[in-house]
Amino acid sequence: MSEIPFDPRAALVAERDRLRAELAEGIVAPDPMTYGSQAAAATQVFEQQRDLALRERNEHQLVAVEAALRRLDDGTFGTCARCGKPIASERLAALPWAAHCIDCQRIVGRGG
Repeated sequence: MSEIPFDPRAALVAERDRLRAELAEGIVAPDPMTYGSQAAAATQVFEQQRDLALRERNEHQLVAVEAALRRLDDGTFGTCARCGKPIASERLAALPWAAHCIDCQRIVGRGG
């Protein structure tokens, strides 16, 4: 069985479209609070905070995906933005928007 070659542009465009669709949905406003169950009120607040956190994550991810598409266009896709070495193909297959090799991502992730 032959392996289908990884198409980073197709993967990135699909992810960009998915993120844009999710962000376009917006966040549903909570129902007006009524007196009664504190548990129901706490659940409502939790769900709203979760939805806001997911939206923020999607916004950050969309920025990363669009940056990866620009790297594809300018010929720097697959090259670590920090050290300039190639990013492992396995990493790009899993995270096509990755801007750093795994070693540099560890450093960047720690704030370095």
